[in-house]
Amino acid sequence: MPSPVSAEPLVRVEGPPPPPTRARGRTQRYERPILAGIATVAALLFFWGIWHSAYHSFYASAVRSMTDNPVAFLYGSFDPGNSITLDKLPGFLWPQALSALVLGFHPWSLVVPQALEGVASVVLLHVVVRRWAGVPAGLLAAAFLTLTPVTVGLGRSVTEDAPFVLLLLLAAEATQRATARARLRTLVLAGVWVGVAFQCKMLEAWAVLPALAVTYLVAAPTTVRRRIRDLAVSGAVMLAVSLSWMLAAGLTPATARPYLDGTTDNSPIALVVGYNFLTRFQALGVDAAGTGSIVADRAHGRASAGMGESVWKMFSPGLASQTGWLYPLAALGLAAGLVALWRRRPRRTDPYLAGYLLWSVWLVTFFLVFSFGSVTGHTYYMGVVAVGLSALAATAVTRVRRRSVLCAVLAVNVGWCAALTLYYPRFFTWSVGVAAVLALPALVLFAVGGSRPRRTALAVALAAVLVVPAVWSGSAISLRYNQPGGFGRIGPGSIATRNAASALTPAQQRVLAYLTAHRDGARYLAAVPRWQMAAPYILSDNAAVLPLGGFTAHVPYPAPGTFHHLIDTGRLRYVLLSAADLTHRARGAKTPGRALVRWAIAHCSPVHVARYTLYRCGAAGHGR
Repeated sequence: MPSPVSAEPLVRVEGPPPPPTRARGRTQRYERPILAGIATVAALLFFWGIWHSAYHSFYASAVRSMTDNPVAFLYGSFDPGNSITLDKLPGFLWPQALSALVLGFHPWSLVVPQALEGVASVVLLHVVVRRWAGVPAGLLAAAFLTLTPVTVGLGRSVTEDAPFVLLLLLAAEATQRATARARLRTLVLAGVWVGVAFQCKMLEAWAVLPALAVTYLVAAPTTVRRRIRDLAVSGAVMLAVSLSWMLAAGLTPATARPYLDGTTDNSPIALVVGYNFLTRFQALGVDAAGTGSIVADRAHGRASAGMGESVWKMFSPGLASQTGWLYPLAALGLAAGLVALWRRRPRRTDPYLAGYLLWSVWLVTFFLVFSFGSVTGHTYYMGVVAVGLSALAATAVTRVRRRSVLCAVLAVNVGWCAALTLYYPRFFTWSVGVAAVLALPALVLFAVGGSRPRRTALAVALAAVLVVPAVWSGSAISLRYNQPGGFGRIGPGSIATRNAASALTPAQQRVLAYLTAHRDGARYLAAVPRWQMAAPYILSDNAAVLPLGGFTAHVPYPAPGTFHHLIDTGRLRYVLLSAADLTHRARGAKTPGRALVRWAIAHCSPVHVARYTLYRCGAAGHGR
């Protein structure tokens, strides 16, 4: 049931709010049709043009390998030979692998789960916000999230954040129900959802814990001792689910599983804690070298250096244009909620207090984490921020009773949208004019007064605020501005994948034919110095190609001893090099894989096929 004050009008009303009634918790007549319309718009934005999807070469190669056998599926093997994993936990790719098994391995079949997860997130946000602040706020939150470009990008990509956002929303929904009646079982379910989210984004999933824990600890209608006990039990379950994959990998002998990418010691702790967490905070002076992770600058490069590592990064056009269209309204929701709580001094178990704690702590926590953590220019990280922004912005519109304040913030929000748009002067700047044309009469109607003019003014003002992000999000359905299957950025910075990794070039086809004809029972067709060289062969033919050095090329796998043992036992016979790999600069590169390449050039027999050079090692070559 929504809070007793969730249905307060926008005009100022004196006196206590009306008591809750059963009618307030019922579905309003208009709710389901409008929600169905919002979900339909979301599905259209996510699914339109999906048949034009392209492979994200790195992730798609792993999905192709994961469909081969249970070991590859469990560990997220990059290559069909189960040699090395992704540089992340594989949970976010499990739905994609299952989709590929059911629908066949196609670019669009890898996007389908992401689109479905996006639609589910929109509907679930409505459910959670509706319970907190009423039906109008729930519908607005769903609409805001749908028209935020980063949300559309997630629904059309193959990255980790679409399932991650959905899982954290499931955790929030379970926490909300648990808080209302102090139910341990439901709170444990929230812990399970966070643990599953850990399999997608690792320690980032735990950033939601302050919001969930504070909400239950403050607002659950039971004693302090029981609240602490319930949180401890739920936390233990969450920890067990979170660490389940790490324990499975750590307890499995290294010879029985693929090598863990991103690490120097094949350790799941190095992968999760070092490579995918501590290296993200190098701007704060954090050193992950002692964790067994590859060093920070090699792990994630310096792509985020231009953005800076501070709160101001979140206001940079590169990130804000994907996520921050509603910053002014969300700030109003944050401030107005705090003021309302201060004035009303509600009881500890008040539903509005619980919802405000949930969403305000959610937004502030993720906002600060991403402000100081490196996102290497990837805007899809901002999906969880968009959720908090949408929830708080919706409550600002439906709950702020001073029309002058709401009017001023709506005007500021229109100006903010215009500023973000004009930063990209060649991308649909006409939308700014449309927003201005809508905003001016809305201001006049606000000033006129009266109930009906104010409602009309609010609708027109919301249209003015939403027209620009809606145009940006709508651009995703055009291949000129977005192609499904990539990194999910929407707008002028979108980079169409349009790679031909799934179709071998004639030269690559000749190489594959030669390697297949001369395989002689080897486990691997060839070793290659970069994963990018392996991806086309995996995607097109599911070929067992051994990538040297992992995602960054700095991972010490395979070790020289392992590499030579593969050659001596006949499980590897060829090293495949391109013309660029034979240049002086490439041969002198200081990476573990380059050392193996230099050895192959010095000790193995060259075979020229098309534009490539194969080095035959072992008995038929010069060998060791």
